[in-house]
Amino acid sequence: MARAEKVWHLLPADPDGANRLAAAAGVSPVVAQLLLNRGISDPAAAKRFLDPALSGLHPPDGLPDVPAAADRLLRAVRDKRKICVYGDYDVDGVTGTAVLLGLLTRLGADVEFHVPLRLSEGYGLSCDKLKELAGRGVSLVVSVDCGIASLDEAVAARGCGLELIVTDHHEMKTRDGRPQLPEADVLVHPRLPGSEYPFDGLCGAGVAFKLAWAVVQRVFGGKATGELREFMLDAVGLAALGLVADVVPLRDENRVFVRHGLERIVKQPSAGLKALMTTAGLGDGKPIKAEDVGFRLGPRINAAGRLGCARMAVDLLTTTNAARAKDLAEYLEKLNTERQFKERKTTDQAKELLDGDGVAGMAGIVVGSADWHQGVVGIVAGRLAEHYGRPALVFAVKADEGVAVGSGRSVPGFQLHEALKACEDHLLGHGGHAAAAGFKLRPDSVPAFRKAFDAYAAKHFAGGPPPAPRLALDAEVPLSAITFGLLKDIDKLEPYGAANPKPKFLAANLKAEAVRKIGTGEVQKHLDFRVRQGDTTLRAVAWNMADRMDELLAGGDCCLAFTPVVNEWNGYRKVELHVADFKPGRSVELG
Repeated sequence: MARAEKVWHLLPADPDGANRLAAAAGVSPVVAQLLLNRGISDPAAAKRFLDPALSGLHPPDGLPDVPAAADRLLRAVRDKRKICVYGDYDVDGVTGTAVLLGLLTRLGADVEFHVPLRLSEGYGLSCDKLKELAGRGVSLVVSVDCGIASLDEAVAARGCGLELIVTDHHEMKTRDGRPQLPEADVLVHPRLPGSEYPFDGLCGAGVAFKLAWAVVQRVFGGKATGELREFMLDAVGLAALGLVADVVPLRDENRVFVRHGLERIVKQPSAGLKALMTTAGLGDGKPIKAEDVGFRLGPRINAAGRLGCARMAVDLLTTTNAARAKDLAEYLEKLNTERQFKERKTTDQAKELLDGDGVAGMAGIVVGSADWHQGVVGIVAGRLAEHYGRPALVFAVKADEGVAVGSGRSVPGFQLHEALKACEDHLLGHGGHAAAAGFKLRPDSVPAFRKAFDAYAAKHFAGGPPPAPRLALDAEVPLSAITFGLLKDIDKLEPYGAANPKPKFLAANLKAEAVRKIGTGEVQKHLDFRVRQGDTTLRAVAWNMADRMDELLAGGDCCLAFTPVVNEWNGYRKVELHVADFKPGRSVELG
């Protein structure tokens, strides 16, 4: 199965509209055009987008059913009842768990937490674990980043006398087009039926923050002061980590969370975050960007849940002991290195299987092995979806249990959770959302499931393979225009992420020179080269494109789709290009 060729799409320029917006919003025409490309044309909206105030967070009591959840939680604290915060094992769940655990601890609650072991317990609430908690005296369970699809588990909680508060943001189960909601005591979710909350894009940590904020308001009768105020500012930083890692749209209040949360992490990091940033090569007061969370901090937190126990990540984010934080951060670093090795190996093996078994005509990918580690299948699915340009499901077989456990990643326009629902006759269970989902099935059901999933994908894509992925480019620019001034200007659009991608530009008729592979040790996955256009020469780096080296060496002429960045090293600063894609030849056909 060949790599999917991207179709480059140059977004239309609107010089007159950009000039009008630039004058009204007080920005440069370049920034104004980038805003227009992101659907922002109103000057007031542009100002809020570029300078999101912390006061832009929506009041927590507007989120359904936060008032009831906050009242119940605070009553349980005052009645000295035992509480369990029950979170997910990914960054979103871990940071949200740390928010509620940290607040309840500071309120003097009798509180513990639980995050499932990915390999033995799986995602979400468990009937057996809920019964165990009840047997140990827990009387209230509050979920974080899970529970909205836990219909049977909510019944089990009620049966063993547990009060259950569900906080979540994932897709709800449906029947005949209607949501099927768990019979919990309270459901907190931004997209509950009848919700009038003004923004539906919160992640699990964002929802947990809103609940914590509502509790603090009730404690103080308004704004927090003293220690709790400082904690809630720290909690904005924790929510920011969850938001970026969960790839939710960085619009509206999510942008507020990330802008102010990352600033808080830099200025006043907790002991755990300080240790984590040190192992990741960050800190020392330097700004942290969303991509630092996505590529450096997030993977290290996630490594605990993927290969070890996510409790360690919660411990890291909540400890006040610097020595303990250092030990935990260093252990997560080792786990992340191991995760990287397993991910590379599994991705290579998956590509070999797909390239060799004649499935090039399939509209959807389903691939797995008993030799693969369950903790990396989601990352591998993302790599395959990106490489082949079609939805990918990757599973690992747990031979001792006779079950295959997998994870999927989608492509634009394909609702993955709906696809799994259409194929659920072959599954033991599934859950997730449009872009990412998890599933379980018996190994002997794999052939039938693969056929059903492919048939659904083919029908969705009008009977054929998915259309070529499109790469949106903000403008065509000459290399001579890529200056420090331009980069300072476009950085006003930070933080970047989902629904606000880093600006990508097109440069044509370039000469590629000194092309070489780079990487860590023997693993050389990237390309390093220089591109020349007229009198201007800049360094370019193409991450994870070492297998395409021959395309650049064939003739030397190329066109680049790239994001310009400033590389700082040993006190020197230079502009270089991070390559999103390249095409051989002096010009490129646009779609």
